[in-house]
This record gives sequence, structure tokens and C-alpha cells, in this order.
Amino acid sequence: MSDAFDLPKGPGLPEGPGLPEGYEFSADTARVDVDRVHGWLSSDAYWARGRPRDKHERAMASSLNFGVYATESGEQVAYARVVTDRALFAWLADVYVDPSVRGKGMGTAFVGRIRDHLAPLGLSRLLLATEDAHQVYARLGFRPLEHPEQYMAHSFE
Repeated sequence: MSDAFDLPKGPGLPEGPGLPEGYEFSADTARVDVDRVHGWLSSDAYWARGRPRDKHERAMASSLNFGVYATESGEQVAYARVVTDRALFAWLADVYVDPSVRGKGMGTAFVGRIRDHLAPLGLSRLLLATEDAHQVYARLGFRPLEHPEQYMAHSFE
């Protein structure tokens, strides 16, 4: 699976917190270990538990995909995707950090790198939803919706 989106080059925000030593960030969709990511999300992520593989692959194909990898082994240890029009709006989704590397600042550093990677697009907003990681995102400038009464959602489920 290759990345169908070319991001503009240009100055962004100052680089977010550094990844722990021995890990690297990548926006190359071809590096994503689809089997591993689907396993993580469909079995361990409260928001995606039971997600069918074909639905996961369709979501990836329509998104920017990001990962963190161990530099020595190349093993993927984190994943996230962003749904965006590449002009005004983006939705950060499916952020997952393998339990073996949690507690090392990996999640904050990873999301910071994604935010910085998107900065040259000049987006108006980057949204996300979380049940339990508000403090991770707050460190990177995410805040509750200023006017939540203006937002609505329709659920097909």
C-alpha cells in the first residue's frame, strides 16, 4: 500500500518531543505492518474492537498513515492515521502504542511528530476523540472543543 498523498514542503511547528532513543517516525504507508496494526486495533483498542480486516484496509487506503519503528529491527511499535482534505480539516484516528513501549513518552512524541508533519498543510483544525488519553494530547496543544454545542454527529451503527 503506498501513500497517495504528497504533502507540501515548508516550515512547520518546532519539532515535537523527541522519540525515545532507538525508534524512528515514518509517514511511509508502505512500512505499515498491516497485520500487526489490525491485530492491535481489532483486539485491544476499545474504539475498534472487532473491526473487520477489509474495513481496516479501506480506512488505511483513504488516510495518511504513520508509524514508529524500532531502528534496529524495523518492528512497528505505534500506529496512527489521519483523515484529511489536506487544506482545512483533519481527524486523527486509531492512535495506538504497543503496550511494550508505553510509559516512555512514545505516545506524546508520536502525536507531536504527526502534528508537526501536518503543519505545512495550513489546516484550520485537527480533531480527535479519546476516552482516556486527554493528558497526552493536552501536552501538544489539543483542547476541548470551544463550542461543543456547534458540533453534531450521526452514527450509522
